[in-house]
Amino acid sequence: MASLSPSRHLDLSHVITPGMQTYPGLPVPVIEDHLSRSAAEEIYGPGITFQIGMVHLCTNTGTYIDVPFHRYADGHDLTELALDRVANVPAVCIDARGQLAIDIDEAALAGLGSLAGHAVLVHTGHATHWGSDRYFGPHPYLTGASAERLVAADVACVGIDSLNIDSTEGGERPVHSILLGAEIPIIEHLTRLDALPANGFRFSAVPPKIEGAGTFTVRAYATVAD
Repeated sequence: MASLSPSRHLDLSHVITPGMQTYPGLPVPVIEDHLSRSAAEEIYGPGITFQIGMVHLCTNTGTYIDVPFHRYADGHDLTELALDRVANVPAVCIDARGQLAIDIDEAALAGLGSLAGHAVLVHTGHATHWGSDRYFGPHPYLTGASAERLVAADVACVGIDSLNIDSTEGGERPVHSILLGAEIPIIEHLTRLDALPANGFRFSAVPPKIEGAGTFTVRAYATVAD
């Protein structure tokens, strides 16, 4: 049997902690015991402890994925998300640091080859402000034209390390509308994209199968060859 190529996993997700804020106005997570260790001893006996937790969580918490139902009433929910789009897919990372309205044009894509079936991750550097008020201020986002190009390229999914993949200055959300309309999932609030190469790695961001939900928290990570 051939030996496996050495690789390592890079966690690209934010840690979820009680009371943390992901997006202004959304509920914060509450994490508590359903069964505490001291209560478990009363059930199972001295020194035999278990902990069962309760998590009250807005679906848009931490690093999360959007699927078509998030934007469109007739779009598919998390239960119908194809794993081929978000599980161990080939990926590229585009360095867009220093840009506010990010236009993914031919120059940005130069040297990356075909993007068909690839995850496209956009590194803005905004994740460095996570946990501060600055994270909720002006933030980098993609243009609608970028979304159109990514649809035309037949990408698997698109991720960004920013507050939103769209501008939040107004109510329009062209990037969500275009990508989710083409059934291309969106992963927002990524982090540590600075640790990724431009290409040659794989990406995963799989949510649980929740009926009637169009977004949910994921454990996003990259698999990079050593």
